[in-house]
Amino acid sequence: MKRFIPSILLFTLFTNCTETEVLKPVATINLNDNWEFRKVGDSTWHSATIPGVVHTDLLANEFIEDPYWRNNELDLQWIENEDWEYRTTIIADKKLLDREHVEINFDGLDTYAQVSLNDRLILETNNMFRSWTVELSSLLKLGDNKLTVLFLSPIKVNKPLFDSLGYQLPAGCETVDTKISPFTRKAAYHFGWDWGPRFVTCGIWRPVSLKLFDAAILDGVKVVTKEINEDYAIVEYHIDYSAGDELAKQMHFRIGDKKYLLDDVDRICIDTIFNPELWWPSASGLQKIYSTPISIVFGETVLDSTVVQFGLRSIELINEPDSIGTSFYFKVNGEPTFMKGANYIPQDMFLPRVTNKQYKELLIAAKDAGMNMLRVWGGGIYENDIFYDLCDSLGLLVWQDFMFAGSMYPSDADFLENIKVEAEQNVARLQNHPCIALWCGNNEMNVAWHNWGWQKQYNYSPTDSAKIWNNYLNIFDTILRNVVSKNGMSYVSTSPQSNWGTPENFNHGSMHYWGVWHGREELGSYADNVGRFMVEYGFQSFPCKKTILSYTDSSDWKWESDVMANRQKSYVGNDEMLSKMGRPNCQPTEFWTLIENTLKTQATALEIAIYNHLNSNGHCMGTLFWQLNDCWPGPSWSVIDYYGEKKAAYSSVQQLFLENE
Repeated sequence: MKRFIPSILLFTLFTNCTETEVLKPVATINLNDNWEFRKVGDSTWHSATIPGVVHTDLLANEFIEDPYWRNNELDLQWIENEDWEYRTTIIADKKLLDREHVEINFDGLDTYAQVSLNDRLILETNNMFRSWTVELSSLLKLGDNKLTVLFLSPIKVNKPLFDSLGYQLPAGCETVDTKISPFTRKAAYHFGWDWGPRFVTCGIWRPVSLKLFDAAILDGVKVVTKEINEDYAIVEYHIDYSAGDELAKQMHFRIGDKKYLLDDVDRICIDTIFNPELWWPSASGLQKIYSTPISIVFGETVLDSTVVQFGLRSIELINEPDSIGTSFYFKVNGEPTFMKGANYIPQDMFLPRVTNKQYKELLIAAKDAGMNMLRVWGGGIYENDIFYDLCDSLGLLVWQDFMFAGSMYPSDADFLENIKVEAEQNVARLQNHPCIALWCGNNEMNVAWHNWGWQKQYNYSPTDSAKIWNNYLNIFDTILRNVVSKNGMSYVSTSPQSNWGTPENFNHGSMHYWGVWHGREELGSYADNVGRFMVEYGFQSFPCKKTILSYTDSSDWKWESDVMANRQKSYVGNDEMLSKMGRPNCQPTEFWTLIENTLKTQATALEIAIYNHLNSNGHCMGTLFWQLNDCWPGPSWSVIDYYGEKKAAYSSVQQLFLENE
């Protein structure tokens, strides 16, 4: 983010004040405490937790029961149709007001927010995945300043767009009549998916802070490895900063123990690392992380500083015609590497509830299972920084989807600009992580458009079809591709590249194979349908008894009880599990035996699939099963349930992956 600091202002500062009075370091003030919330129209305010969402605040204040208990989900859908208001007070003393710049930074607002300071509108937001910054220095007053954030119902905001479009857009797994998720830059799984409920959240879901500075500030550092050999590595630090022209002439950088004069033309500092240590994925080598302190300095005063972490490694996607068809594999530090792993989804419907401990335990479990890659699926979120930090340290490569899944999207200019900024912010945030192996434009949109019959299902005219498809190409072949290419990373526009319905397609590119589940083929079909890189495949089970007891009572312990029926979000559902167990009918007294059998059947399914992927003599170079984890307790394709309990399939996966290290 660029900020303009006038040279005239800086000249005045230099000539009228001493250096210590003017050039104070950048300071950050946490604004996560002392918030209240209410439903718009209510008179009483209640305590709120930031970061948080309205559902967790309602639960903490005992206005709703546990959303995950039995069928409470169905009774809580009213929340998405209401507007909600949050407020706090910023206390501004003279010391704060004396700073030349006071910025408020929202790391995440979910989603349609109107932010006001002292009843003056200062910001309107429309994207959960973006951060937002507003300059407050001219708006703050001495003493108390009222900060309010009004969250508008995404249903109310987008229904007029839904009604006026003239045709319906495919909308992932959204099952309600008014499908507004394509219009909303918000986690798609919040609107329901075939392994999770519908909870359309809102709230201040990531931290809020004030940033105070006078003369100069670091906006970001990108590390580019230009050359690596056994003796040395040459790296470039691309430094983004803001400072007035007069000050910039008198400042310098400290990078480690070296001094660099500022160059406002290219803003690049070059360094040499002798005897470099490479970063490798798990089981291929060590995960060396370099930490470099970087400061912007005037005289002896450090105006701003950061620590940049990075790894020295090369990652290249090889996706090109070959003697078989079309390859799809990764070279890490020049070596072709078989990718073993899983698809990762958000760990909760209510994202701020996920603790650092939960991140650590889940990702260590992935590493312990012999995995070296996780795919961050496109219907969730761009994960918190700790997720990527842990992947760096554990050697887990990340296939990173942009947040587009199973839908088509609007084509208006404002929407397209919104997603461009979203992409730029998140690519920049993650660009130095050695774990990032690939950016992927979307989940299953290309294959759906060409194979799922959307044109007929939604009765599109040739004109409508052309408009929707051309917009698809603009977003995924132009806008997102350009953002990634500027950062020198690998990019594919969609996953999968080939549809599983045709045998020849298993020779070409990436594959999502759902013949065993949606296609209702036998488990043995996993052995006969092996693609070049298996990005999705899997089989459902229920969680273990301990987890089922956490969301049910004894009246629910029947295969076809209302709670069990609602918990199953897949249209294939429980019948497919029964079929693969050879039990088309069941009796209530067999319930817990059936639950145990679903776990055994899932383990068998993954054993067959993964064994054949690993033993394909190089035909297949990656296997990422669906899915690693859950966002709530219930039946799903996960091998680790919502409470961290490992299913039988986890042990099966672990044994196969570790045997093939």
